[in-house]
Amino acid sequence: MSNELPHTRHPSQPLTSFASPNPSGSAAHAMGTPPSLTRRNLVKASGIAGLGLGLGTGLGACGRGFGGGGDDDGDGVELNMVWWGDAARAEVTQAALDIFTEETGIAVKTEYQDSGPYADKLATRFAAGDEPDLMAMRMDSLREYADRGALLDLNTSGDAVDLSGLSESAATLAEVGDAVYGVPAGLNAIGFIVNQDVTDQYSIEIPDGDTWSWDDLAAFAKAITDASGGEVYGTGFEAATLANLVVWTRQQGEDFFTEEGTLGITAGTVEAWFDMIAAMRAEGGFPPAGFFEQVGGGPEQSYIATGDLASQIIPTNNFLGYNQAAGGNLALLRMPGETTSTRRGQSVDCPHLWSIASGSENQAEALQLLDFLTNDLRASEATGTTRGVPANTQVAEDLAPSLEPDDQTATEYLAGLQAEDLPRSYTYPPGGSAIADSLAAIAVEVEFERQSSADGAAAFIAEAEGALGQ
Repeated sequence: MSNELPHTRHPSQPLTSFASPNPSGSAAHAMGTPPSLTRRNLVKASGIAGLGLGLGTGLGACGRGFGGGGDDDGDGVELNMVWWGDAARAEVTQAALDIFTEETGIAVKTEYQDSGPYADKLATRFAAGDEPDLMAMRMDSLREYADRGALLDLNTSGDAVDLSGLSESAATLAEVGDAVYGVPAGLNAIGFIVNQDVTDQYSIEIPDGDTWSWDDLAAFAKAITDASGGEVYGTGFEAATLANLVVWTRQQGEDFFTEEGTLGITAGTVEAWFDMIAAMRAEGGFPPAGFFEQVGGGPEQSYIATGDLASQIIPTNNFLGYNQAAGGNLALLRMPGETTSTRRGQSVDCPHLWSIASGSENQAEALQLLDFLTNDLRASEATGTTRGVPANTQVAEDLAPSLEPDDQTATEYLAGLQAEDLPRSYTYPPGGSAIADSLAAIAVEVEFERQSSADGAAAFIAEAEGALGQ
């Protein structure tokens, strides 16, 4: 496969409209129904009550814990929809649901929770046979639930949810074998942001984001640090952030997780990742050990906002927040190495999926709601990009002109990626959610040179294989 990228917008060029990618990659294949768990069996299902999965970070304090669904009034169907987020997300979500309820007469009881407690509360409800109808589901949680038959395979529901408007990259995000267990609530990717105020101040040219390599990043980072006399580090990002390592892994010709649900990354690739960061740190372009322990969680506390870093990796759906916090002059670039490595590394991902419980007593209505959230422009107009770029490419294109310019930039970035031949994102296999914790602990040991890159890589592979039962 060619690594050549189509030309993308240079930071100084104005935004232009983007073409909708070919939506032919529908995931709606005919297939059988996965085994379902009864309410009694769910209580007995091994490990379902202990799915203490690590969910997203960076959300503000929010809302209320969720406890149970059902129609309290008894005068019609009431869906129970649960997710993680804050009060601001709740407000825009409710605006979309109001449209749905007015048109269909189907009431929706929404309950949301901080990201940390969400996983335990969701697992507890499934174990008690009180599963919600529609729920937010993380990529690292999906396989744990799907393999126990707890989620509805959308391929068994005919055309109740139209997936034809999704790119192949988006449509396969919740695919396990021949089954599809959810729809992306929104799309994002990771990208490199560069503070152009810093590069302008020190007269350092920003690399070409379509063609740059990791060596180019290292040279750029050193040039910034040298020119600033050490006042600004040229780049910085967490070695232990799994999304960053996944891109690097693909670029080396491997998949972090394989389609078969096994670990695909090798110790040599992990070692090379640690070594690359260590080399940039030794040259001065990358911050010293312990630097990232001092930073807060939001864009306002980030070092790129305070001017201590010239570049870093972010999820693209956070571009608006980072650009506002940094003064409005950030450039959004592709990841380094996309044209110079063994193969492409970037992929289209999602902050979370919408999934339906296989035990829901209101599946028809839940499917109707899921189709509305996925394919109705009005739903996305209400929610904006709070959960990422709409998964339906036509909806995303129609929504773009009404967005803030920074959200338009992120939307254009995602549209460009979806039109390209990218590696697929595979769902985490059972046990995969524990791997992030192992990486975090080992990366710290390597960062402070208490463990060599080789030893750290070997330890990580051993722990990861153990978590997956390989």
